[in-house]
Amino acid sequence: MYIIRRITMAIPERSELNPAFTWALEDLYSCDEAWQADFDWDKDYLKTVKAYEGRLGESAKLLLRYLELSDEIEVVFDKLANYAYRRADEDTRDSGPQAMCAQLTNFLTQLSTASSFATNEILAIPDETLEQFYKDLPGLEVYRRHLDNIRRRRAHILSPAEEKLLAMAGELSENPDNIFSMLNDADMKFADAVDAQGNPHALTHGTYIPMMHGSDRTLRKSAFDNLYAVYGQYRNTLAATLAAQAKQLWFFAQARKYPSALAAALDRTEVPEAVYHNLIAAVRENLPKMYRYVGLRKKLLGVEELHFYDLYADMVGDVEMKFPFEEAKEIALKALAPLGSDYGNILKEGFEERWIDVYENAGKRSGAYSAGTKVHPFVLLNYHDTLNDLFTLVHEMGHALHSELSNWNQPTVYSDYVIFVAEVASTCNEALLMEYLLKNTTDKKERAYLINYFLEQFRTTLYRQTMFAEFEEKINQLAQNGEGITADVCCALYRQLNQDYFGPDIVVDDAIALEWARIPHFYYNYYVYQYATGYAAAIALSRRILKEGEPAVEDYLKFLRGGSSLPPIELLKLAGVDMSTADPINQALALFDELIGELEELLTD
Repeated sequence: MYIIRRITMAIPERSELNPAFTWALEDLYSCDEAWQADFDWDKDYLKTVKAYEGRLGESAKLLLRYLELSDEIEVVFDKLANYAYRRADEDTRDSGPQAMCAQLTNFLTQLSTASSFATNEILAIPDETLEQFYKDLPGLEVYRRHLDNIRRRRAHILSPAEEKLLAMAGELSENPDNIFSMLNDADMKFADAVDAQGNPHALTHGTYIPMMHGSDRTLRKSAFDNLYAVYGQYRNTLAATLAAQAKQLWFFAQARKYPSALAAALDRTEVPEAVYHNLIAAVRENLPKMYRYVGLRKKLLGVEELHFYDLYADMVGDVEMKFPFEEAKEIALKALAPLGSDYGNILKEGFEERWIDVYENAGKRSGAYSAGTKVHPFVLLNYHDTLNDLFTLVHEMGHALHSELSNWNQPTVYSDYVIFVAEVASTCNEALLMEYLLKNTTDKKERAYLINYFLEQFRTTLYRQTMFAEFEEKINQLAQNGEGITADVCCALYRQLNQDYFGPDIVVDDAIALEWARIPHFYYNYYVYQYATGYAAAIALSRRILKEGEPAVEDYLKFLRGGSSLPPIELLKLAGVDMSTADPINQALALFDELIGELEELLTD
């Protein structure tokens, strides 16, 4: 068993950390002064870009030079940005890196404005002229997909004057999200939650979910009721804000001649609308499996009525799994060994060459992420030896190696992958880790704990995010049909979705009908569905890798090396997963059902 108890310690200052556990930003710049010198020098790119305005259609040579210049600028400013933003995240109290970020953001805005001519000039080149350019200058061929991707959206690009108007309105389109964020994050205050002994507990966005995971049902109910009581007070304002979001999406979709906001959002990443609708249909067909899980949860918790404040409570109990970082790295290497020695060697390099900023320090940005660069990825963690931290490590290294392999194998123009596939590599790593842990545990209760952890990933990612996606689509359809989006409408719709998705063994509390009001993802423009599709694809890939071995691994590595060289659906097909069908979703949920059965056997015999 991996059980080591960690002594709670004061959070250290950055200067007190062992440098071996901090990321190697010196691989980008030796110091802030070196960054500043490079930034000052690179400002000359502004004049260089402007020199091409009005000339891109003159010759193949000029067009190629401009595209190569764009790639060069991408590399230069990617390096500048990664240093500045990584430095800022080391200690958010330090004003120096914040000033660097502000300088950079201001200049990149100027650079974007200076290069805004390019799209319309590329669109203006006649098809026959562009084909002749490819013949005249074979070096231009590498950019064919990039240029085709711009030109395929010709019907949605407006005149320069109209584009300028839309750009001017762009800042206004951010207002719904900004208003929601200020209201949700800054203005809302919640009454303390009270536990079974009558002790008060400060209730915040940060403490709410840990309370929901706790064993004290009185505290869970108190936190649940107190949180949603506040959202109830602001329900009309929040509904108006969400309505504004849906209306602005529909405005821009119409302006760009799309039939719907969904079509506009998915077109950017070359994802067919059928993928979105297939996801919802497939998950709905598999809702009986969720009902089975909810019924098991009710049984194991031993409650007469299961409420939504019981959904996160631990069903296993009395299991504490701790993984010190050095042990976590060894487990990660073993768990991901099925991906082959090449993958393992890069992973080991990341561990040894300080790609990772491991531990929390005072002022450090919370959470975790991976940022890919041409030098190598940089991974931020706040590691505390928990099971969740172990999964976060392999998750973020999945992102990191995806970035690294794309950067190594693709030209700059295709080196970044689109958001639709962004969570596949990270979640595939998590699935392989889970399979490894389950295979290597002999403790019955520990196995049950791991399976429950796995099941919760299915519930919160595949089912819950799909429910969010369905709600988002219905709200946007209301806006497109000119129907009112009121608090009553939102609550009725969201309540019905919870009844549909969670089934008859849970009480659909009045308060849960307000959950839509606290979900920031509804302001992200059709983002949430990608969590669910990415999870389904990752489960299918991990199962294929473990079953078929080397052929499946090689297909998967083709996907990781692919960047954005193909549309995302085609890239996933290279790996052996067809997300244009419901098969990966059905396969993933078949595993969900299988795991429910095993948990039943482990905990009810």
